[in-house]
Amino acid sequence: MTKQFLKPLVLASGLMMTVTFGYAQDNLVNSLKNNQSANSTAGFKFTELINLENTPVKNQGSSGTCWSYSTNSFLESEMIRMGKEPVALSEIFSARNAYVEKGKNYVRMHGAVTLGDGGALHDVINMFRLYGAMPQINYTGLNYGTKTNKFAEMGGLTSGFLEAIVKNPNGTLTPNWLKAYTAILDSYLGEVPKNFDYKGKSYTPQSFAKDVVGINPDEYVELSSFNDHPYYSKFTLLVPDNWSFDQVYNVQVNEITDIIDNALKKGYSVAWATDVSEKSFSYKNGVAFVPAKPFDEMTPQETANLFSDPQPEMEITAANRQLAFDNYQTTDDHGMHIVGLAKDQNGKEYYIVKNSWGATNDYKGYLYVTKNYVKYKTTAFLLNKGGIPSAISKKLGL
Repeated sequence: MTKQFLKPLVLASGLMMTVTFGYAQDNLVNSLKNNQSANSTAGFKFTELINLENTPVKNQGSSGTCWSYSTNSFLESEMIRMGKEPVALSEIFSARNAYVEKGKNYVRMHGAVTLGDGGALHDVINMFRLYGAMPQINYTGLNYGTKTNKFAEMGGLTSGFLEAIVKNPNGTLTPNWLKAYTAILDSYLGEVPKNFDYKGKSYTPQSFAKDVVGINPDEYVELSSFNDHPYYSKFTLLVPDNWSFDQVYNVQVNEITDIIDNALKKGYSVAWATDVSEKSFSYKNGVAFVPAKPFDEMTPQETANLFSDPQPEMEITAANRQLAFDNYQTTDDHGMHIVGLAKDQNGKEYYIVKNSWGATNDYKGYLYVTKNYVKYKTTAFLLNKGGIPSAISKKLGL
């Protein structure tokens, strides 16, 4: 398959980056099974510069919930930063609540909005504000005998149900449609308890969010960089999984990494949404970069050695970043969690990125991603306002 064919396929998947898909990504999306080293750790020598404390790598299973896993991982790190004991938060609690709100929006929009498992980083913050939070142990979402998420059947049912509601066979909607839709989610994911016990105390989701997690949703902002909108203003991020039409702050391309660097140095980690369908992104090898030479111009030897050791990179500008987004070469594929900074044997810096496909690659579920890749392929990133450099924060009016 050509890249042009694969891009819509990935986009339509609604961020459904399963572990199986993670394994298959090199030969299905990136066509790299025969174009990568067996183990990139032999050719890359990384030295950690910053490695913020974070919770264990999790496995999103067969579900398109990377956005919830990455942002809940981010919130767990926020708890650590604030001096709290981190809690393994329920990603599926966040996702279930987003599916309820997405269903309402789908009906109000007469079906003219994205469905599926996919979501955005801000969805977790929005659901935290609306519904609260729960520990993973109290709401696993595993309500029908599986050990990991497996959402395809549920997704087929919810999509079919909502499509039927939009067709409106009665002529007017009954007050029962939302109750029936929610019942499907509860059948697969489990009903949300009004109260639950955690470490000997009783909580509601709202009281747990306030008293245990303790973050203020208003302290978090989402940013991106596009030159078709004024810089230092807000705009609606036009990606299919922004079903809530949230707005993000627009910064200049070099400020993406300026902000992330500043955040990491001050102890703030970053939730990151990006494109992972590039041939130069290898989950297996745990490395992502932007080659200086286009892939289709490489020799067989060059493609074979793509991940054998550090490679030259293309320079990233506002123009080529915008072009890649406009022509579907950059799509909103996946959410991950930036937790640190490292350098290779040549001194080039990489972000240490935590994924949610289990501890199954060369770096036990983490990746090393160059700053150029982050500049080029970021669709959005989310962090505490305290991590933004003061000069940029002032321009944004924060």
